[in-house]
Amino acid sequence: MTSRISFPTAPRIRRGLLSAGLAALAGAASLASAQAPRPAPAPRAAAAGPATPEVADKPVRLRGTLVRADADTLTVKERGGEVVTLKRAPGMPISEVYPIELSAIAPGSYIGTAALPQPDGTQKALEVVVFPEAARGTAEGHFPWDLMPESTMTNATVAGKSSAPASVPGGQKLVLKYKDGEKTVIVPRDVPVVSFKPGNQDEKALLVPGAKVLVNAQMKDGAPTALRVNVGRDGFAPPM
Repeated sequence: MTSRISFPTAPRIRRGLLSAGLAALAGAASLASAQAPRPAPAPRAAAAGPATPEVADKPVRLRGTLVRADADTLTVKERGGEVVTLKRAPGMPISEVYPIELSAIAPGSYIGTAALPQPDGTQKALEVVVFPEAARGTAEGHFPWDLMPESTMTNATVAGKSSAPASVPGGQKLVLKYKDGEKTVIVPRDVPVVSFKPGNQDEKALLVPGAKVLVNAQMKDGAPTALRVNVGRDGFAPPM
């Protein structure tokens, strides 16, 4: 049964930059709004899963599986298990997220990486997005991210690239520079690396039941509304 989402007057989810979120690929708008990480749950079996964000007055990201899509609505089973029906915003952008090789990250690339802070001050990448050139500069900076508890997002230019330490065989060490600072990010070789492209013209092939999606959503005119959909083809899950 499709559940109703509550809309608190004081949303838990703060907007920083972005998301999830991604830019309007033709013109490079905001990647989406950054969200403070959820508090880490008490240790329990992995099957418990993360909680579903509340769709509220500021944008949030919903990660999960597409149940149904039509001209007016999207129904998504969020990774926390809740089924959410969203109204489609007029002209809702669709971005196809697709995998690329780690070697595609080069000095001068503009990337976004969700990561976990490490005791030595570096960041350990959970995923990397290589932005198309049209989206260079999108949501530049370093800020909290909601992929995992305590995760961060860094959108920046690759100023240096070398082999990762021996403890991360086959990985890469990236120095990322943004307008207010820099971060050193260690990218293990098995971390997903992706890019994205416009997907609206291929909507029928992309927005199919079972597709993995990352939806940027917000309350609009009293209804939970999908502002943007990032989707993988043939079961590929956007890793952001």
